[in-house]
Amino acid sequence: MTDHRDAVLRLWGRQLYERQGEPLAWAESVLEATGRPPTVVDAAMSGRLDALADSPSDPAWPLFRTVGKLAANLRGDGLYDAGVGARIGPLALRLGELEPLLASPVGDALGPPPDGPTSLVTVHAAELSAHRSIRLRAIDALLEWAELGHPQARAALAQVVSDHRTQDVTVWTKALNRIALFGHASLEPGLLRALADTGHHGVRWSALACAELGFRRAVPLITALLEHPDPMVREGACQALGLFAEPAAVPALTARLNDETDWVRSRAAQALGQIGGNQALAGLWQAMRERRDPKAGYLSSAIAAFGPPVVDDLITLTTDPDPDLRALACRALGSTADDRALPTLERLAAHDLARTTLGGLVATAARQGLRTAHRMRARTASP
Repeated sequence: MTDHRDAVLRLWGRQLYERQGEPLAWAESVLEATGRPPTVVDAAMSGRLDALADSPSDPAWPLFRTVGKLAANLRGDGLYDAGVGARIGPLALRLGELEPLLASPVGDALGPPPDGPTSLVTVHAAELSAHRSIRLRAIDALLEWAELGHPQARAALAQVVSDHRTQDVTVWTKALNRIALFGHASLEPGLLRALADTGHHGVRWSALACAELGFRRAVPLITALLEHPDPMVREGACQALGLFAEPAAVPALTARLNDETDWVRSRAAQALGQIGGNQALAGLWQAMRERRDPKAGYLSSAIAAFGPPVVDDLITLTTDPDPDLRALACRALGSTADDRALPTLERLAAHDLARTTLGGLVATAARQGLRTAHRMRARTASP
């Protein structure tokens, strides 16, 4: 074994079972190789888990039980337990060390262990062209190796991302979700092509990957996605533009504060808070005053993200005749955790019994704001 010996063994053992064309026949051969009596092997293969509890002091028992449990699951609900499968490799190696006479039959049943991660990664990369269930397992395995720092795994993942037209969309999005593990500047052309393909089901993840890697040439394409018919794509575009902190996107994001989908409105508000600046703040203030929606707490949170400069204006808003606006101002003040907000919140918590359009009291919103402020202040004060 070379680097990452334990990880190699876990992945090797797990994938031995996953890649079997006849997993039950394979499991039976492994059980037989452990030297257990045929009656016990037959009992395990018939799904009788009581047989797996026999002779727990026997060194072969852990491997026998593990493979038997996988076979029982397959016969029962057909589900594969990857956590159980990952124990096959280490248990087989350990059994060979404890019982040298079993090393040869178990080795014949399992096949020789790999000489290191590269041999496994090569297999995973090749499996990306297999049928869908194998492709999905292969991309998960490559991501595991990339997290361990294996360069060949990172190169294989970069190849996946380089051309969206050749990839299963689920494989594509799985890779893009972990783009930070392997992303680099050479991926920009492929991601920009994917981003321009607005009918592709992975376009949302393309936008987020470009933002994660800081590909600013993507900003105009992502901004255009704010008009996409799919709300998930619009939401992802808002999130990506917030990650870019792109001031040029403020007008388009402000328009999304009136999106028909509430979680798109929420993400647009969050993005404006991340971008900052007078224009973004003005858009949020206007939306809060016009919407007058006590459920639009995302507007309060976004305004609060501007910090001390907005506190005085929020305090002034707590005197507005509209209880909905006063309630929103209370929530925003709490999120600032500013000293100036506390007396106002305490006064409203004690005395403002007006009801919002949802039926809640402004006093309740003030108490919520106080709790938020105290919690944030305590967290800041903690060493």
